[in-house]
Amino acid sequence: MDTVTHLREELTKLKSISAEQARTMPPSYYTSAEFLALEEEHIFRKEWVCVGHTGEIPNPGDFYTTELVGEQLIVLRDEAGEVRILSNVCRHRGNILAQGSGNRKKFICGYHAWVYDSAGRLQNAPLMDQIEGFDKSACTLPNFATEIWEGFIYVNLDGNAAPLAEQLGGIEAIIKNYKMGERNFVYGEETIWGCNWKCLAENFMEGYHLSPTHVKTLHPITPTSLCVKMPHDDYFTGYWAKYNPNYPERLPYPEGLTKEETRQSPMFAINPNHVIGLATNACVYMCLRPAGPDHVAIRWGVISTAQPDDQSAIDYVKLCHEFNEEDKEKLETLQKGLKSKYLGSNYLAPGDFEGTIWDMYQFMARRLGSDVELQKA
Repeated sequence: MDTVTHLREELTKLKSISAEQARTMPPSYYTSAEFLALEEEHIFRKEWVCVGHTGEIPNPGDFYTTELVGEQLIVLRDEAGEVRILSNVCRHRGNILAQGSGNRKKFICGYHAWVYDSAGRLQNAPLMDQIEGFDKSACTLPNFATEIWEGFIYVNLDGNAAPLAEQLGGIEAIIKNYKMGERNFVYGEETIWGCNWKCLAENFMEGYHLSPTHVKTLHPITPTSLCVKMPHDDYFTGYWAKYNPNYPERLPYPEGLTKEETRQSPMFAINPNHVIGLATNACVYMCLRPAGPDHVAIRWGVISTAQPDDQSAIDYVKLCHEFNEEDKEKLETLQKGLKSKYLGSNYLAPGDFEGTIWDMYQFMARRLGSDVELQKA
């Protein structure tokens, strides 16, 4: 039996196992290039995928480039102030239009000088007026389906996903008092880690590792023993990282938080690729993109109730760098270990600690199980 067929059958089996008997997926779930191709085609091209935060492009003309399952993208704020996601590929012979980030009104292909405006319309194509039948209006850059949720930018490549807001009512009810969408963008970075994208998503979403992996950084604030799993649905899963009673208040936090909410951080994932740690005064997020079976491209950042130059924001960014380095070290050694021929499946920890991983498996099973008829994106 080939690896993809085996993994799809394993996902289907999970549907009949109780959460109390939850087990890990086979190691090839995290190492197979063929299975990753299936994920790219049927998950990342069909679902809403987070690609960044509006705070990265605050002004008309601001843009940054990114890549998602081989599609080159420009994320921009157009002249009217609307956020758009355009194809970053010239309609002439396919060269890349822009790199990095910046501010501009037009995008000019450096190969043959074709010029596009911020809506993707072709404005000028040198000498092409000499070609009978050439039509500039037929050369508009693809505009991908785009939605903004709580300040985060999502794209749906195939354009067929149901509206994002319809999917996220469950998590909105849980986090509404934290006023995440009103927070200030204070830091952003792009990086690549040497692990499968699912390893990082699952790591971010389980509290089982908090105390042993983050002994000096997170354990004093949110020890493993205080984790409590939250309700979930098909689109999100999460847990509350309760604060050590002896840890001081994390200020400044929004008005309207309940007493319980001031002493916990909702940690949640919006499937498939957006993971968020929402502290009372700050928030760290990651937007994950597969970069091969053994690597994940990460666009991560911090939003805060404070301004970028306030000490509380500076301290939180420093803390994020510290615990990210601890996670990176563990996940890159994990990726090596997953290639062992002698590693099988084992039980997951109780629901409060690794139940989120089980939820993520179920999300994948409903989309990639052997009992699901897969349609081409």
